[in-house]
Amino acid sequence: MYQLIELIAVVSSAIYGVLLARRHGMDLVGVFSLAFMVAFGGGTLRDLFLDRHPLFWIANDHYAVIVFVLAIVTSLIPVLPEKAERWLNLPDALGLGFFSIAGALAAQEAGTSLFIASMLGVVTGTFGGVIADVICNRVPSLFRSAPLYATCSFLGCWLMFLLDACYLPENYSIPIAIAAMVLLRLVALRWDWRLPHFAEDAIEEKEQA
Repeated sequence: MYQLIELIAVVSSAIYGVLLARRHGMDLVGVFSLAFMVAFGGGTLRDLFLDRHPLFWIANDHYAVIVFVLAIVTSLIPVLPEKAERWLNLPDALGLGFFSIAGALAAQEAGTSLFIASMLGVVTGTFGGVIADVICNRVPSLFRSAPLYATCSFLGCWLMFLLDACYLPENYSIPIAIAAMVLLRLVALRWDWRLPHFAEDAIEEKEQA
């Protein structure tokens, strides 16, 4: 099941990276580079933290081939339908859900505590998006007031841990946690659910004080 989860995560994140790159008018090299970084950025950081070698996308070299093929195919399409860009949030949410669970499972397998596993799940699920935002010259949504992102990943990982503690088989706990994570992310984007944050006026007053 882990390999399937990781494969779906890679494909979903790569599709998100491809669509984002096309939205910013990148050429084939740009499309592939952005898709590659979105698909492998978070998992690479997780593997480095856990001292896992080789890195997951090197051990499974067909992942890079899949991303490359996706980049070529989409780059051959002169203009993507507007409907495709409107669905940009779906592969984003799917990549978040599947990669977060893959990251948490890998951390558990390495013998970390549940809290560290949840943190590495968040890193795996979100840092591909952080890299994409930086490349696209945007402040990453992880570091500013934006619809729930890392929170969805964190809660989804703990939902899986809770279901495991209740002796629910992995065949159920993992899909439920992924579905909850994806749904929460999509709902947060739709209804603009955010964590409380400091207002700009309050920050300016503190800086002046």
